[in-house]
Amino acid sequence: MSETTMERRKGAATPRGGRRKFSGRTRREFFIFLAFALPNLVLIAVFIYRPLFANLQYSFLDWTLGSKTAQNIGFENYATFFGSDDAPRVLGTTAVFTVLTVGLSMVLGLLVALALNAKVRGTTFARSAVFAPYVLSGVGVGLVWMFIFDPGYGVLAWFLRGVGVASPQWFNDPQLALTMVIIVYVWKNLGYCAVVYLAGLQSLPPDVMEAASLDGAGAGRRFLSISLPLLSPTTFFLLITTILSSLQAFDLIRIMTPLGNGTSTLIYEAYMQAFGSYNRAGYSAAISVILFVILLVVTVVQIRFVERKVHYA
Repeated sequence: MSETTMERRKGAATPRGGRRKFSGRTRREFFIFLAFALPNLVLIAVFIYRPLFANLQYSFLDWTLGSKTAQNIGFENYATFFGSDDAPRVLGTTAVFTVLTVGLSMVLGLLVALALNAKVRGTTFARSAVFAPYVLSGVGVGLVWMFIFDPGYGVLAWFLRGVGVASPQWFNDPQLALTMVIIVYVWKNLGYCAVVYLAGLQSLPPDVMEAASLDGAGAGRRFLSISLPLLSPTTFFLLITTILSSLQAFDLIRIMTPLGNGTSTLIYEAYMQAFGSYNRAGYSAAISVILFVILLVVTVVQIRFVERKVHYA
């Protein structure tokens, strides 16, 4: 076949302008994709992105909840928050709550996962019991723990009286109230970290562990030098999810400390400003935007810098 004939066939196979036309099969696959993806994209746009941009718009307004009128005041709500005495208190409480709940949940979750990974009887029941609090309602968990911490009639007060110790005033002292909420939140979310870490431990290559054991490495050495580095993807995943979850924790704080006595995090402060006695919807929206920016920055920083230390192989 001559070169001229081959060039003519190539030219005939390629549409003019270098554009590829959709074949019947390609069009059919495209419409199938739209049929499955479009409803989800519409729901995401309506229930996630639309409220997000609407909240951003409200943050620039001086608007009282329920009022039919609102005044555009620019960045005044943001300036009011950062210039008030509440900003250091709310941001500090948010930071303390997040750091302690994330740190304790992950450390204790890893220790519990190591115990659950042992090949002994009853581990299946123990795994279910550890994970059960995570799927329980936060409202129900908060009500039960309120009874436990009650300084007059609570289970903890009864036990302390039995050993001759007075029960602390958990609900009146701001520091004790924050400690109480942190304890309950860690208890509730401990099972999630434990189960995820357990899955990571069970996926570790056994031949590597056996080789290290034959080389004389003890259990502690194998854990620090082999297991922890190989668990870095699991740790990275848990770090992101638990930070996002802790920054948005609301139900336990609302139930156990309705007045926010020492437990006013950003999300709870936004709720109180909008639906408490203030009815400052615009100001509440500004606090919500600040929380969103913090969540976005924390996630980007973790993906950009923390992921560099993750070993995927």
